[in-house]
Amino acid sequence: MCPNNRKPATPKPTHPVAIPRERFMRRSRVSVAKLATALGVFRQSVNELLLERRAVSPEMTMRLALLFNNPANFWFNIQQSLDLWEISQSVKNDIARIISRDRR
Repeated sequence: MCPNNRKPATPKPTHPVAIPRERFMRRSRVSVAKLATALGVFRQSVNELLLERRAVSPEMTMRLALLFNNPANFWFNIQQSLDLWEISQSVKNDIARIISRDRR
């Protein structure tokens, strides 16, 4: 158990686009332009996603699901895990001051 009964730090979750970037684009040598065309979006949108400068929107989860033949919630859940991790890091000092009802 960690000091003060705190949970150990969790590692940063993978960005959703890391999966197609590593498993699909690099192995198959697919360009940003080809992926953008397949998804029906602008190259800049795909490039920003691949550089992890942009979150995967609900609309993009649908597009990725159709392209890669898997459920949209697969992509959505990965993004949600990342979002929750990022917000927990940005407010962790504030959250640390909250006392659980179980410890009162």
